[in-house]
Amino acid sequence: MPDNLLKRRRPTLLAATAAVVSAGVAAYAYSRRKAHPHLPTVAHVDLHRYAGLWHEIARLPVRFEKGCQHVTAEYKVRSDGKVGVRNTCHQGSIGGPATTATATAWATDGTNSKLKVQFFWPFTGDYWILALDEADYQYALVGSPDRETLWILSRKPHLDHPTRSRLIGIGRELGFPVEDLLFTPQPER
Repeated sequence: MPDNLLKRRRPTLLAATAAVVSAGVAAYAYSRRKAHPHLPTVAHVDLHRYAGLWHEIARLPVRFEKGCQHVTAEYKVRSDGKVGVRNTCHQGSIGGPATTATATAWATDGTNSKLKVQFFWPFTGDYWILALDEADYQYALVGSPDRETLWILSRKPHLDHPTRSRLIGIGRELGFPVEDLLFTPQPER
């Protein structure tokens, strides 16, 4: 093929390749979205009441928490309305070396129950509050609409068995693979 003919066809080939790749990505994204039914959240969250220290009671396995024990998350509402996040993991044991990760979260709707969390730009994750002790904000069930992340959180290092079982049941009803939950070792009170 002559060089000048190849040069004239190169933009067409690049455009066609880009179109095929874009269509594939869009089809994949649509199929993933379609595969997961609507995920209801709590009606409203007061972020100032939600702020403070939470202990992780259980989680679905995620690579960024591999080997983590005595996991906590601390939230602080900032003056701009966003939420500062500080997660702490003790690696390998309850008293193991602590590592922390900080992030920023913000509400994506007027209920404050659907948040985006960003540990580093440009990537964000979904943090949806699915169940919450509305009276005292003492426990919460948090997950993502793709059903790949789920956490049971408590203000105390341990959560009573009936409440824990009820939250697991809610997760099951919402389509999360609760049989894969890992229960996080926490220090005694």
